Amino acid sequence: MSLFIYNSLGKRKEQFESLYPGLVTMYVCGPTVYGHAHLGHAKSYVSFDVVARWLRHIGFRVKYVQNITDVGHLTDDGDEGEDKIERQARTEKTDPMEIAQLYTRSFYEDMDRLGIERPNIAPTATGHIPEQIALIEKLIASEHAYVVNGNVYFSVDSFPDYGKLSGRTDQDAVQSGIRVQLRSEKRSPSDFALWKKAEAGHMMQWNSPWGRGYPGWHVECSAMATKYLGTTIDIHGGGMENKFPHHDCEIAQSEAASGKPFVRYWMHNNMVTVNGTKMGKSLKNSVNLKDLFKKVDPLVIRFFILQSHYRSPLDYSETAIRASQTGLGKLHDTMRRLLQAKPGSGDLDLSSFTERIESAMNDDFNTPIAVSVLFDFSKFLNIALDRTDGLSETALAHAKSFLVTYGTTLLGIIPPESQPFTTGTVHADNILDDVISILLDMRADARIQKNFALSDAIRDKLLEAGIEVKDTKEGASWTRASDV
Repeated sequence: MSLFIYNSLGKRKEQFESLYPGLVTMYVCGPTVYGHAHLGHAKSYVSFDVVARWLRHIGFRVKYVQNITDVGHLTDDGDEGEDKIERQARTEKTDPMEIAQLYTRSFYEDMDRLGIERPNIAPTATGHIPEQIALIEKLIASEHAYVVNGNVYFSVDSFPDYGKLSGRTDQDAVQSGIRVQLRSEKRSPSDFALWKKAEAGHMMQWNSPWGRGYPGWHVECSAMATKYLGTTIDIHGGGMENKFPHHDCEIAQSEAASGKPFVRYWMHNNMVTVNGTKMGKSLKNSVNLKDLFKKVDPLVIRFFILQSHYRSPLDYSETAIRASQTGLGKLHDTMRRLLQAKPGSGDLDLSSFTERIESAMNDDFNTPIAVSVLFDFSKFLNIALDRTDGLSETALAHAKSFLVTYGTTLLGIIPPESQPFTTGTVHADNILDDVISILLDMRADARIQKNFALSDAIRDKLLEAGIEVKDTKEGASWTRASDV
């Protein structure tokens, strides 16, 4: 079965073929580290985490590079304004590097809690100043860039295909340039900065052939992607908001320097909205992950994200999160029940479920359909477990393998056996598990002794406390009453 990926460059699904047999080179734009991660970061990096996991599942070795932007990203996302990290450093009355280090650590803490596997390489922009200078020198030598007063600009007129990813025309770029009052020293308002002269008081600056300064935002990704993955890479990912100008600029400077195609498959994840409104710090509706994790298990957030296709908007609401808590709790209940099941003699045919989930993931990583297959399998499995003959040891092993392969290893929404399961609206708590297990054991003893009054009293008291007890063939299980 072939993998098809929606290529933003051609605006259609294309059959995926890696440049080198057995190897996929993948670069994903990382965060600008001047604040704590938010739900938009989670959507992007959970999405590309699943892409990398699936590629490995179908037999590829994936060399995954995700950068850290710690210099050069200005407040207008273009060539003007303050450096976002410097501005935050002044706000917090500290050094830019301390800001970058603080929020880089914070970012990885949040990504780890979401179950996101680390990239193979995580280069920083400040750690690759020589590579960026070398790329700029090459562009100047080939007359794709020019120097003015210590600044270096890429000449868009020298690259006729500029804007081929976003579809933005040169006139669009000119109008954008006028809006942010681009420097008059540019030959064209649509030209973009490769190197910026450090003004008085600018904290982050380096020596260069053009004087003290710092790199533009766009050049870092080209320098780092080509250093670690080669002049042509298989997959480049990022948010849709980065198509223009960031990715258009990456294409222009990379292809002008090498004369070869920069990226074979461009992938872009859609944005996050909050109750139907675009999420953003300026709108004061940004959902901070650290705040969200205080109320909701990070695994629920991962599950919530994967119920939406990466190219579709993700709308955050309390209602949607509650529904995700309930749904994930049901999947975990099924896995818990499976692990506790005693062998019988029944058989199980998993072929249709395997075919459906493989087909969904090979169709542009369609995680919503893959999740729906897991739910269908969960219902199917629970019916089989309820049969009087149960399931044979082999059938139980195959069912477990299916859930571990697709729920744990690939989607990352069912924890390994060594970790606690999510139970509804909060983190599974080992102490709570132990206490309820004791009560359920007492209730089981009461039922054996036909003391049904005590058995019912324990069940009713637990229900009053928000715990619903369910009696199954394997024994009693429980969930939070608010989740059923």
